[in-house]
Amino acid sequence: MGTHPRRTSHWARRFALSATALAAVGLAAPPAGAAPASPVSPAGSTQMSPDKAPQGLYLFQYTYRGHLKIGGGNFTLGGKVYIAVKYNSGQIRYNGNVIAKTNPGVPGGAAYLETNISAPCAPGNNGYAQAYDYTTGTWSPRLPVAICVRFD
Repeated sequence: MGTHPRRTSHWARRFALSATALAAVGLAAPPAGAAPASPVSPAGSTQMSPDKAPQGLYLFQYTYRGHLKIGGGNFTLGGKVYIAVKYNSGQIRYNGNVIAKTNPGVPGGAAYLETNISAPCAPGNNGYAQAYDYTTGTWSPRLPVAICVRFD
């Protein structure tokens, strides 16, 4: 009698595809050396901690519930992260503080911020997102984003 190979469950395949997609996003992140020369840190930043995040902060964007959402990795786990979306002129369009949490497939602490910016919108990046890890005093590289602008 022959044996049949064990079949993989639907959920195991779905998890494997999700993990592969997250790994691809991490590989597509911009290099760590692309950080701006002298960004201005948000008020109330703290000093470095011995429990600091790994090097190589990164950000990515996606659309969720019709809004632009910014995510990132390699932040200090359990630490406060400031995320801002700005026009190329430097004017802040949306910002907020979040706590970095564990997320399978994302190295270090993962940070996510759902904005009130409509997405998707016309092509062309007229802004950028950037994050600041308060624990390490480190800025992420800038992530070019399209900020929808309403014309009436």
